Amino acid sequence: MSKRLMPSMTALQCFEAAARHLSFTRAAQELHLTQSAVSKQVAQLEEMLCHNLFERIRRRLHLTPAGSLYLAEVNKILTQVDMSSRYILSYGGETEVLKVATQPTFGDRWLVPNLKGFGKQFPNIHLDVVNELEPFDLLQGKADIAFFFGQGTWPGARCIELFREEVVPVCAPGYVKKADGDDAQALTRHVLLQCTSRPEAWHEWFLDQDLHSHNSYHGPRFDTFYMCIRAAQSGCGVALIPRYLVKEELAEGKLVIPCNHPLRSEGSHFIAHAEHAAEVPKVKAFIDWILARVHDSALE
Repeated sequence: MSKRLMPSMTALQCFEAAARHLSFTRAAQELHLTQSAVSKQVAQLEEMLCHNLFERIRRRLHLTPAGSLYLAEVNKILTQVDMSSRYILSYGGETEVLKVATQPTFGDRWLVPNLKGFGKQFPNIHLDVVNELEPFDLLQGKADIAFFFGQGTWPGARCIELFREEVVPVCAPGYVKKADGDDAQALTRHVLLQCTSRPEAWHEWFLDQDLHSHNSYHGPRFDTFYMCIRAAQSGCGVALIPRYLVKEELAEGKLVIPCNHPLRSEGSHFIAHAEHAAEVPKVKAFIDWILARVHDSALE
């Protein structure tokens, strides 16, 4: 394996401070070093990189093009080190981090509200919740828990069904004329908003009513249901959205259902974890919490 280029953290800090102040003297004062020590660190860095990072013009320090490029990368490194260090400082020795991956709109509309009280009951479990559009990697440890929508098959993982859903067409009030009310065929004349993760949604919705639309797959395409919801609210078209995701907008009148024909989705929402993690206390605690919330919702 070839030797890595690994400048010291001190060298990176000296370069970043000197670049920010455009002065070795002010960088030295900030870092509590001598001016010659800062200058030496930068010189060693330039020798390692085989590029000049600074040049002097009329006694003033200026970044070279290579220096400007390197500064952007060094800032990323120093920021990440700072964040990682503060991340560890914020936990006691008994705290465990549980990494949870979720799709954006599901996380915002369903998961987050159902996490209320979890921290109080499990103060030693710190949740690290991230939005993911791509498939999650449970087996490589990038997530301990993952929420997903589908058929419940995932090699090497245990998948637990949470609930099924039904989708309904929604749009801004007044977008669809009253004369077209509850007429599915009439929707074919409107802009159909598409969600990237459900490319067949409109085709299946029309098919369920023995209808065919030439524009089932046509229309603005959005990565997330959240963007589809916002587009529908803004009057950009009609979106086909799981009802539970737009419960608030429908109740507040921000969205309406122009054609009351709900369609049960083929898949379900699942929570998953690696098979070998079934008895890990933090995983088990979170699974039990989520299942209890699903049970409570079913009773409402």
